[in-house]
Amino acid sequence: TDEKVSFIVDGRVIDAQTRRDMTQLRLNQLSAIDFSTLPLDQAIKHVKGNGKRVIATFEDPNCGYCKRLGKELAQMKDVTVYTFLYPILSPDSTIKSRDIWCAKDKAKAWSDWIVDAKVPATADCDTGVIDRNVALGQKLKINGTPTIFLSNGSRIGGYVPAAELEKAIGAIAAK
Repeated sequence: TDEKVSFIVDGRVIDAQTRRDMTQLRLNQLSAIDFSTLPLDQAIKHVKGNGKRVIATFEDPNCGYCKRLGKELAQMKDVTVYTFLYPILSPDSTIKSRDIWCAKDKAKAWSDWIVDAKVPATADCDTGVIDRNVALGQKLKINGTPTIFLSNGSRIGGYVPAAELEKAIGAIAAK
């Protein structure tokens, strides 16, 4: 150690053998949650196949990367996806979230918008759940969309292709 603190290392630590970003790995560990505490009744539920594998996403309807993720999730099999509407990008995001949440078939309205760019019909209902989702996202320190939580509570910030998401989910099942 240097008692005078002459130097500070600022940056990422990379494992030279595996080339893994150890800084990101540690940040992911620190940002993990207890998945069982998520209020899943405040999310849109999509079940694909047997739905055995479970993830949760926080998404803004106007997020371009969320739209890319939506197309990737549509390819996945045997997964249940809980989508928490998290309108943080613009006032229009709140309007679209309302129209999707208040639709008779929330899952279809979300998929129609996020995958097929079909604007949801104007709808009205109690949208307190959307406000609670925003408060929850802030509590969980979600600063961007999409944010994905795996069933073990680990967090993936941002868009990932289906193959990478499958790999992450598979790693949980292997443990």
